[in-house]
Amino acid sequence: MAKSKNNAKKVSYISVPSQIINSLSSSSLHSLLLSPKKSPRSRFFGLTSYRSPVFWFLTLFLFCFLGMLKLSYNLDPLVPFSPYPCVTSQPQLQYSISNGRTRSQLGFVSNGENNDKKDQEVGSVDARELKSKAGFGSNELKAESLKGVVDFQGGNSDGVEEETEFWKQPDGLGYKPCLKFSGEYRSLSELIVKDRRKYLLVVVSGGLNQQRNQIVDAVVIARILGAALVVPILQVNVIWGDESEFSDIFDLEHFKRVLANDVRIVSSLPSTHIITRPVVERRTPLHVSPQWIRSRYLKRLNREGVLLLRGLDSRLSKDLPSDLQKLRCKVAFSALRFAPPVLELGNKLAERMRNKGPYLALHLRMELDVWVRTGCNPGLSHEYDEIINNERKQRPELLTARSNMTYHERKLAGLCPLNAMEVARLLKALGAPKSASIYWAGGQPLGGKEALLSLTREFPHFYNKEDLALPSELKPFANRASLMAAIDYIVSENSDVFMPSHGGNMGHAIQGQRAYAGHKKYITPNKRHMLPYFLNSSLPEAEFNRIIKELHRDSLGQPELRTSKAGRDVTKYPVPECMCTDSHTHASL
Repeated sequence: MAKSKNNAKKVSYISVPSQIINSLSSSSLHSLLLSPKKSPRSRFFGLTSYRSPVFWFLTLFLFCFLGMLKLSYNLDPLVPFSPYPCVTSQPQLQYSISNGRTRSQLGFVSNGENNDKKDQEVGSVDARELKSKAGFGSNELKAESLKGVVDFQGGNSDGVEEETEFWKQPDGLGYKPCLKFSGEYRSLSELIVKDRRKYLLVVVSGGLNQQRNQIVDAVVIARILGAALVVPILQVNVIWGDESEFSDIFDLEHFKRVLANDVRIVSSLPSTHIITRPVVERRTPLHVSPQWIRSRYLKRLNREGVLLLRGLDSRLSKDLPSDLQKLRCKVAFSALRFAPPVLELGNKLAERMRNKGPYLALHLRMELDVWVRTGCNPGLSHEYDEIINNERKQRPELLTARSNMTYHERKLAGLCPLNAMEVARLLKALGAPKSASIYWAGGQPLGGKEALLSLTREFPHFYNKEDLALPSELKPFANRASLMAAIDYIVSENSDVFMPSHGGNMGHAIQGQRAYAGHKKYITPNKRHMLPYFLNSSLPEAEFNRIIKELHRDSLGQPELRTSKAGRDVTKYPVPECMCTDSHTHASL
């Protein structure tokens, strides 16, 4: 090592490969650091020490070591580096509905919609516990969540307010479940549940929600007759070939337990009654009263011990004494809980929709048999109209609409299901944001996916159970139409907003369920009054939207008194018999 002639004080350097440095012992490295030619003042923190390459090497090593420590303790391994490092609250972002931003746009990398359904399996149990404690779908909870959306977006812009308005829940006026039975009813219950002489057998038919209605009536009829109810027999569905039994669809033990103080439920007839020739009633008249039932059956039932009833759909009167109305609510809203496997998958799919933010559930009635039965056309093409007309000619008994009316007359009278284009226009007019997540329930529409194009173009975040569930999750329910309908029911009932495209048993059942849960938003399309405006092409969009909103101002799930119109079903309108505003009165289950 030689000094420069021109500058005797300049420090000379030794070039050593990094491999050699790594192989040196600590004492060797120490000897390198302590140069004999350095001035005593040039220690490690001296003024000129920054010129040493060893200083920089150690400094770089120290920073790298500290950085790795910080990463190992603070970095969430499930969340990749975000291009927006200040965004830290994922729950708030999941409810970001105002600008239609996806999670990836907000700094959360998504692995695709199909992966969402796998991720949510982990949190489904905790979510169900939260629902049971805080009330899943409660209007207060959702209002707070939606308020957080506006606050997070940082303003009260018109767009945010308009979109938040769509998710706003109706005023439930303080109505809560209120099933306080009279003293006479409770006294009579002790005698009824102890009876071992009389048994009622029922055979229920139709789809899932028809079966639900008939099971509700069967329990009430058993109570009227003071008989034990044998678990209802589900008739094989002639349309779908579904052979599901009661315990496949509903939680049988829960059903028995909830009704233990009202009606004795048994799984089968006792051996003493098996050889008994039952009293068979194949055709009960419509809307019969409790007095008619007692006078018709009680004497023979006491004599024979067994009564067999078929075809109970709409046979029992909708206007019953108060205690029996409460019993109908108790059966419909509490006792008829779905079987655990069905409930688990339904809740899991609801959570996967919930993960996308607030969601709307649509019950679309666009299947071939619906168009045939209603005497309506879907508005797709002449070829599809011909298919429907030919089916109607071959099976005229399927036509349930007024046969003396033309298709156009039925349409203007509000008797036809809404097609995809009409559903899309209605939702837009009511303020549904384009970013809204939509779950659609129902069978495959006539025309397949093409029949839904008008709707999916306007609302691209469009899902059904096949989109949300893994193939292995749906496999146990394949070819079981009632179980598939039950899954649709669960996801729809748990939605923020529900709307059917046409009336029907499922729509009516969910309307009552949502009312009983605190009057969650339920849009009833005012078809008869709104369709003339749909046909008016000269109407400006802003004016059209204003008119449609006005027409539906009172059709958003607000409390309605059942007694305001004759013949209303208490399981659709639970106020006032099954809900009250007295905060000290609660449901007696």
